[in-house]
Amino acid sequence: MAEQVRISQPTEASGGWGSLKGVADILRQEGHALSTAAVLRQQNKHGGFMCVSCAWAKPEPPHTLEFCENGAKATAWDLTSHRLEPDFFERHTVTELEGWSDHALEEAGRLTEPMRWDAASDRYLPASWEEAFAGIGAALKSFDPHEVVFYASGRASNEAAFLWQLFVRMYGCNNLPDSSNMCHESTSVALPEAIGVPVGTSTLDDFSHTDCILIFGQNTSTNSPRMLHQLDDAAKRGVPIIIVNPLREHGMERFTNPQSPPRMLTVQSRQIAAQFLQPLPGGDLAVLTGLCKLLLEWDAAGEEVLDHAFIAEHTHGFAAFKTAMQRFGWEEIERRSGLPRAALEEVARTYAKAGAAMGVYGMGLTQHRLGVETVRMLVNLLLLRGNIGKPGGGICPVRGHSNVQGQRAVWITEKPELAPLDRFAELFGFAPPREKGLDVVESAKGVIEGKVKAVLQLGGNLVRSLPERGLLEPAWRQLPLTVMITTKLNRSHLIHGQGAWLLPCLSRIEIDRQASGEQIVSMEDSTSGIHPSHGQREPASQHLLSEPAIVASLAKATLPPNPKVDWDGWVGDYTLIRHAIAECHPEWYSDYDNRMRRPGGFLRSNPARKREWRTKTRKANFLALETLEANPDMRFGTPGTFSLMTVRSNDQFNTTIYGYNDRFRGVHGSRDIVFMHPDDITELSLGAEQRVALETVADDGVQRVVGGLQIVPFDLPRGSLAAYYPECNPLLPLWHHARESHVPAAKSIPVRVRPEA
Repeated sequence: MAEQVRISQPTEASGGWGSLKGVADILRQEGHALSTAAVLRQQNKHGGFMCVSCAWAKPEPPHTLEFCENGAKATAWDLTSHRLEPDFFERHTVTELEGWSDHALEEAGRLTEPMRWDAASDRYLPASWEEAFAGIGAALKSFDPHEVVFYASGRASNEAAFLWQLFVRMYGCNNLPDSSNMCHESTSVALPEAIGVPVGTSTLDDFSHTDCILIFGQNTSTNSPRMLHQLDDAAKRGVPIIIVNPLREHGMERFTNPQSPPRMLTVQSRQIAAQFLQPLPGGDLAVLTGLCKLLLEWDAAGEEVLDHAFIAEHTHGFAAFKTAMQRFGWEEIERRSGLPRAALEEVARTYAKAGAAMGVYGMGLTQHRLGVETVRMLVNLLLLRGNIGKPGGGICPVRGHSNVQGQRAVWITEKPELAPLDRFAELFGFAPPREKGLDVVESAKGVIEGKVKAVLQLGGNLVRSLPERGLLEPAWRQLPLTVMITTKLNRSHLIHGQGAWLLPCLSRIEIDRQASGEQIVSMEDSTSGIHPSHGQREPASQHLLSEPAIVASLAKATLPPNPKVDWDGWVGDYTLIRHAIAECHPEWYSDYDNRMRRPGGFLRSNPARKREWRTKTRKANFLALETLEANPDMRFGTPGTFSLMTVRSNDQFNTTIYGYNDRFRGVHGSRDIVFMHPDDITELSLGAEQRVALETVADDGVQRVVGGLQIVPFDLPRGSLAAYYPECNPLLPLWHHARESHVPAAKSIPVRVRPEA
């Protein structure tokens, strides 16, 4: 349980002794401290395992210790000594466990054998694997395939994800939502239209050659701390790093490299941020517009700040874009961004002087109603100076979960046009469905409306991570079937369907023995680097199966036999799965198995890096923006209305809560927090540490309230609030999403603040 809440002034740099203490604490907490510490030396290294936390790139050669604080926590979390044996469920009903915190549920330990929910006792009871597969297969046969949703977490390997999507398509639908739908689907929609690829173009080498790094809406110190090594090296070379983020994140300003003995001994930190801009939530769209407008104005006045040769040879739509920029005046840009023109001019001057510049971003850009357009505006800024396909330049979306990009690249997608369906038909002898499937938002809507009958999850915690919890949870309990492939207990196992199964799987860090011997799995990082991962530790239980084995068994229990699909052969030797993936898309995966085994793995093909534009125009496309309102249809700006951003703490990864300390923001012992500007606290006649409730401002007849939140003064723009995800998900309407990508707009929720007694 949480400790007594304590608020302090954040003073620590990221990294340093605070990071080492965090690692030491989690090792003691989870047990196996010495052996887990030894395993950590193999994290993100050739012959070792790939981190189960974030998807940041893996350098070759690696650092001595190629893991961050959160990566170490994720490893210790998986290799915990705690176990959930059947007697645990004899002692606790599901209803009782619903009262446990997210932290307590996962802290209880690893699941050890298959479990089936028993309605009479309200307990999970042990079941055999044979019973589980037969029961689930029989249930799936009774449904219309279009009524069933198959979610995939970004943690699953390429091998497991490939089998999952093939099983689903052979079953008869494209209902393959995944964690990308929650965060970077705006990227996957924006970039193909702009540059012809759905992923970023930057590699680790670009950090060594860049002259300027712009980071938008990405809290690196918390969400991808290993990137701080690249930022630290760039800052050491004098490269200006410009950070655009509504919250003044202390961990992003200074970094103490824990692998530098002199800096650790002297407690020295390096300044990371050369400039730090704090726009309003959603104001990045206006910021980017202002930067582009300044470059256009300066160039028109005779300064040579645009790359006209690149624009003429490689781009389309520049004239329309230039005309569209004229409709936005500086009064509107300043009002929408929350920043003065002078601040934008300083950034634009820095960018204009850089021979090569990178645009790095996270969910602060994607999780808005105009998230797709905001990403396109960042592309516009880069195209103006030829910063795509240039050493040291490029666009760099920072993906979250460790293989969220990889699973999309092996066709976990609800969009049939993104999968090689003709090759599937040819290779595997079936007629793949051609109808669009359900994404995450559409799946949740289907559950609420009673149109979805079953949800199967390959990892993840969908109930906890989705918006609209007040409507979603009651509907979720009415589902005829829920199935969870998982390692630990979480909220989605307790808010379950009428028939519910828990299928415990091996962790990526555990040794996976099959018919041909110990297996290797693979995953793709944020820069499209594909790496192998070797299990290091004996499994937590002899009853665990691997993800590929579970998926194949579900397929065999559900589908008729197919002579062209050898599920047992694939499970016996994962090399055969990689051969099948390569046959489906030789351009990306030719000689997949051999190339991934080389030190550093290999980079998946990316034509935009070579300035080959696979767009409809065969060029990179400028976007002619229509509006600066990043979140239309919501009532911002009315008296008493605030824009709420949901954020993560230093002690969590996605919905996994490792503890209650957010040292970079000075919060210890609680997650029931709302961060407010001191002047807003005063204006509302509130007091620091007072408890308040937040209520969504919407005219749809649904009441959305989260209470018991303690006020913490913080440096963020006036009229803005920040509070933790997923605790504040109930405030997010399901319909408040990016209009093209359907990504939930969690970075700008209109709310009122209501004092509590």
